[in-house]
Amino acid sequence: MREARMEMKRLLREARRREKHTVELLGRFVRCESPSHDKAAVDRFGRLVAKEWQRRGAELTVLRQTTTGNHVRAEFAPGKGRTAGQILVLGHLDTVYRVGSLAHMPFRVARGRAFGPGAFDMKGGLVVALAAADLLRATGIRPLRRLVFLWTSDEEIGSASSRRIIEREARRSAAVLVLEPALGREGWLKTARKGVGGAEIVVTGRSAHAGVDPKKGVNAVHELALQIARLMKMSDPSRGTSIQATVIEGGTVSNVVPAEARAKVDIRFARMADARRIERKLRSLRPISKGAKIKMQIGPMRPPLERTAKVCALFEHAQSLARKMDFRVEEGSTGGGSDGNFTAALGIPTLDGLGAVGDGAHSPQEHIIIKALPERAALLAGLLATL
Repeated sequence: MREARMEMKRLLREARRREKHTVELLGRFVRCESPSHDKAAVDRFGRLVAKEWQRRGAELTVLRQTTTGNHVRAEFAPGKGRTAGQILVLGHLDTVYRVGSLAHMPFRVARGRAFGPGAFDMKGGLVVALAAADLLRATGIRPLRRLVFLWTSDEEIGSASSRRIIEREARRSAAVLVLEPALGREGWLKTARKGVGGAEIVVTGRSAHAGVDPKKGVNAVHELALQIARLMKMSDPSRGTSIQATVIEGGTVSNVVPAEARAKVDIRFARMADARRIERKLRSLRPISKGAKIKMQIGPMRPPLERTAKVCALFEHAQSLARKMDFRVEEGSTGGGSDGNFTAALGIPTLDGLGAVGDGAHSPQEHIIIKALPERAALLAGLLATL
């Protein structure tokens, strides 16, 4: 026990010594903009990340895509004597910020924080992974398993091109560590995430003059409003389910009874069984207004990351490592989804929120807390060495 504590503290000391270099690397990453829908930009950033892993002796594979950015797989093996199997580390290259965002939110360091587009979600996590790899090499600590780092290009837009790859790697893995941002300024890890789905309800009515012949029309906007009221009643906070109408379109001009209206619907759920129940309810919706027609289009559902016994055991192991380094981590849940949802749904132990500590994701105030970077890198290195 004493030897393990000393080894973990050695990781943390080394991480603190390298803090300045880690922040410099973060600046380089943030300044290389990588919005999800700009393949050229994401690929440019992917090449920068791949080069850093190549410098560390990793075996690189670029998984080329036609419409989205390419995915990057890095297999890292510091030392020999590994056992069979692998640990999968997940992260994404893409951000929600358009090219040119640096002009009004440049990378900057102030008051112990590092600001910039994507710094928190999740280029800070990519930097934590590289710092952890450096720690293992510098301290000579040898992981028990093969380490695979998979950096995808489309997480922010649903992971359509990467999901199959993620699930394939997860099935080969003893555990999955996800470098999405930590939960809250306390840096909690995420042991549960809601599943995410989307739908669109399209209403067809009949147009008419709104003043002269309103009774000849069937108002699609009115019908849509009635259907949205129905949708809201499907939410059940006690079960962690929520249904929200988020984008609405309808009508043409003010004196015409609208013949068409539509709404996009955001669906969140804590259990996959609830997703199936909600889907059945959505498909059973029928028109309320005489003469109206409705069509429900339901998209793919990202499964939830459920807090299973395997997830809890993985968190408790991380918590014990942090304790050996004299800092504290706790667990929490979030309504947002990540690629960890896919791996947890396969029954693979998955721990999320291992990335940077900070705040303001997807906003002009996005930032990370610099002093937490060494702790995150040391914790990740400890997990990679002991799982």
